[in-house]
Amino acid sequence: MADPEDTKEAYLETCRSMDCTPHKMVLLMFEKAIQMNEKNPIDRYSLYIAGNNREVTDIRVSDNDFVALCTSLKDNVFVTGMDARYNDIADEGSASLGQLLQDNVSLLKLNLMCNSIGPAGASAIAKGLQFGNETLMSLNLNGNKICVVNDDDYRRQCGKKFDNRGAMSLAGMLQVNTGLEHLDLNDCDLDMESVIAFATVMCQNKFVRSLNLSRPLLFSHQEETTVHIANMLRINRTLKELHLMKYDMRDFGAERLSEALAENSSLTYLNLNCNRITRDGVKHITKMLENNTTLETLDLGYNRLEDDGAQYLSKALQGNFTLSTLVVVHNNIGPTGLCSLAGSLSINTALRQLYIWGNTFNEKVCEAFSNLLISGRLEKDLTDVKAYVVDDVTYLCELSNGIRPNYYWTPSYGPNSHNSIIEQAAM
Repeated sequence: MADPEDTKEAYLETCRSMDCTPHKMVLLMFEKAIQMNEKNPIDRYSLYIAGNNREVTDIRVSDNDFVALCTSLKDNVFVTGMDARYNDIADEGSASLGQLLQDNVSLLKLNLMCNSIGPAGASAIAKGLQFGNETLMSLNLNGNKICVVNDDDYRRQCGKKFDNRGAMSLAGMLQVNTGLEHLDLNDCDLDMESVIAFATVMCQNKFVRSLNLSRPLLFSHQEETTVHIANMLRINRTLKELHLMKYDMRDFGAERLSEALAENSSLTYLNLNCNRITRDGVKHITKMLENNTTLETLDLGYNRLEDDGAQYLSKALQGNFTLSTLVVVHNNIGPTGLCSLAGSLSINTALRQLYIWGNTFNEKVCEAFSNLLISGRLEKDLTDVKAYVVDDVTYLCELSNGIRPNYYWTPSYGPNSHNSIIEQAAM
């Protein structure tokens, strides 16, 4: 099946054979594909069935709905992507998806963010990727509690609340899968053993380009997981993007990462948002920046840098011409540190995006960043502040710009809307 009409008919036939009602959101998306194909023939399509889609908000995709959809796509080559975030897909639907991944060779992207997938469902998806699938490039499981037992009977039987078999299966999958390039396990309640397992297998994996292990459930203050990740960064030469938000990382962990990145020549994006890094930790990071020639994006938002940390960064920026994006929002940075950052941009010509909201502004800071915006050194779409004047006094207001603006939701219109994404995927 390589066209929208056959794909829709296969779905309806599957629903009839399974004696279930076709989901109107799925039918609506297939109708859109048919309309697009009539205007301009397309040979691939990204199926957008997100539960937070404003077009259909009364009923979300359930396990039964997803089983029928996955069954109908077994031999399909028309659907190459699926965005099914914010639905009610659980382990049964994931089992059907795992079987689909073994049979289907056209799916390239899967977004299952914020569903109800547990350890068993994650294991099924891992099995599908481990045996027979080398084509899926992107998998997003953010918000699924794959390390928390959601089966009350199993919980009573085994006597434990946490079950990391799903996460461990995904880590094991990375040992043999050669197609997956982007894996997002943010907010999946990963335990320490799971994080260490991912860090270990990534030492040998040569295919994953982006990895998100943010917000694990760690009950130790020894930062063992950060040490293992740092050791991985010394060895891995293919990972480009790493997210370590909400790791309870302190200065010791920041130092270990900095030492590893001094030897790493591949990582271009590092997210350390929402940790406990202070001026002492950022001092080690800035030493790394003075020698690192690959890191392009550094997110240090929601830490504790203060003025001293900002001044360390300013000094590093004067000698670093690789970093293009820096985030220091909500870091308790005062006027001294912010003015130092603004001043460093007169020397540094590489930094294009700078996000500073949530710190302490005075008139001197406002004037400094106003001048950067007026001169064009900072573009208005590449920062999160805008200058305005009241009674001859300059102030800064917040803009909604950010480096990951559409991570949790997709706008209804504009160049980043789901319709535009679908059209781009079909080209």
